Amino acid sequence: MIISTLKQIGIEEKQARIYLACLELGETSIKEIAKKAGIKRTSIYDVIDVMIDSGLIKVTTKAKKKRFVASEPDELKAIIKKREALLNQIMPQLASLNNSGQIKPKVWFYEGVVGLKKVYDDTLEHHDSTVYQWASNDMFTAIDAEWLFDYVRRRVKAKVKALCIATDTPEIRDFKSKDVSDLREIRIVPKELFPFEIELDVYGNRVAMISGRDKIGIIIESESIASTLKMIFKLCWTNVK
Repeated sequence: MIISTLKQIGIEEKQARIYLACLELGETSIKEIAKKAGIKRTSIYDVIDVMIDSGLIKVTTKAKKKRFVASEPDELKAIIKKREALLNQIMPQLASLNNSGQIKPKVWFYEGVVGLKKVYDDTLEHHDSTVYQWASNDMFTAIDAEWLFDYVRRRVKAKVKALCIATDTPEIRDFKSKDVSDLREIRIVPKELFPFEIELDVYGNRVAMISGRDKIGIIIESESIASTLKMIFKLCWTNVK
């Protein structure tokens, strides 16, 4: 019953079994989790890494060995609320399309570092030659620099141009210095006026909202939402010096 309910709120079955095992065991090891959850040890490592990224599991160290602890049930509620908060930001647009007679948008949720990388990869699969982007400095700490540089290399190889409006920071200044080779143009806005807390990418008929701080991403597939946001981006772009 508990596992079924956890699955309904977006937690996969293996994650649910591992979470419940850790909750019962307290501070524990991979070996003990595998025995309690009835999952092979080799299958647990990848799953538990995702759970750590999403905040379901915490890591401690004892005698130089990793130990794992389930987040308190109240913290689980907070994780779900973060997803709801991000969804609430786009509810007005979704509601306006509900009875429009048009093809309804598709929405995908992602979480953890693995999820954020999947969102970035999607911008290279459904583009129309340009990605329009409001950039957040949080992404430099949420995802390792080596992976981000590899993403840029793959974007350039695919001949996908990036137009970017970004808050003025040293990291952004460094990125801007490589604009020509990275097939990109960054226009910088004052940090005190525009401290972007999430990243917004518009590409093809899709829009991606990414919170590096919360490690949550949403992709919306909607021609009307994407085209409207492209127009808003272009309006902003022409007014940034």
